[in-house]
Amino acid sequence: MKINPAARARAISSLAPGELKRALAAVPWIKCLVLGLALGFFAVFLLLPLIVVFAEAFRKGLDAYWAAISEPDARAAVWLTLTTVAIALPLNLVFGVAAAWCIAKFEFRGKQLLVTLIDLPFSVSPVVAGLVFVLLFSTQHGWFAPWLQAWDIKIIFAAPGIVLATIFVTFPFVARELIPLMQAQGREEEEAAIVLGARGWQTFWRITLPNVKWGLLYGIILCNARAMGEFGAVSVVSGHIRGQTNTMPLQVEILYNEYSFSAAFAVASLLALLALVTLAVKSWVEWKARQALDFNDDKQDIAP
Repeated sequence: MKINPAARARAISSLAPGELKRALAAVPWIKCLVLGLALGFFAVFLLLPLIVVFAEAFRKGLDAYWAAISEPDARAAVWLTLTTVAIALPLNLVFGVAAAWCIAKFEFRGKQLLVTLIDLPFSVSPVVAGLVFVLLFSTQHGWFAPWLQAWDIKIIFAAPGIVLATIFVTFPFVARELIPLMQAQGREEEEAAIVLGARGWQTFWRITLPNVKWGLLYGIILCNARAMGEFGAVSVVSGHIRGQTNTMPLQVEILYNEYSFSAAFAVASLLALLALVTLAVKSWVEWKARQALDFNDDKQDIAP
């Protein structure tokens, strides 16, 4: 008898999660196929490129590798990247927490507009964002050119422009991690604290912030990873001045275009290493968050 596909789909959707798991386990080849496809995709598109980066970086030996990453332009690129992250991350942290707190805990006019603006960097190309900053802050034909020239301030083709571009492309990450978490937690604990006499800052520091600490750390990790690897917007505003305005991704591009493949992969390996460290911290945060969630669930089960 031929089964209607629509009826099959309805029957599968009606199964409970445990029943669906047992039904799939009854057909071993489906599990093996799905697992094989996932592992194959991971090996080809994620693991293999990572291995190639480190293999090419060390292909000419450790001395050549060290010479490539200790070269003055490379050191300047590393320092500029870390400095940019050190400036952009705290600013995005403050903005993200404030925006998420306002959106999740309060009602006000323009709330939906603020949510839309937070999502703006996700919908605008980083290259377009960089061009917007050039249009605004260029000392030659920017909107603020007369003021910048009068005060002898240089933003475009300098470190401030790189910081501004990085802040723009990374500021949604912290807010977007916290908004749904704060909305799911509701306002009951904060309202109870205020009724008992707690002030606004006391409520924030002792109730709101501890409840979202793992989500906050997760957002910081994502923001940090994007800030270190940002290329499009930074490429537009940097001017590609060697030793001054090149971040690590831009330095990799310049070295590769000059056919200095070993040096390019050496700098790229530093970025990959930072990404692996970020991934390890992310995994630890997720593990701690699951532990905290399981601990809270156990307390609720034990409570009378």
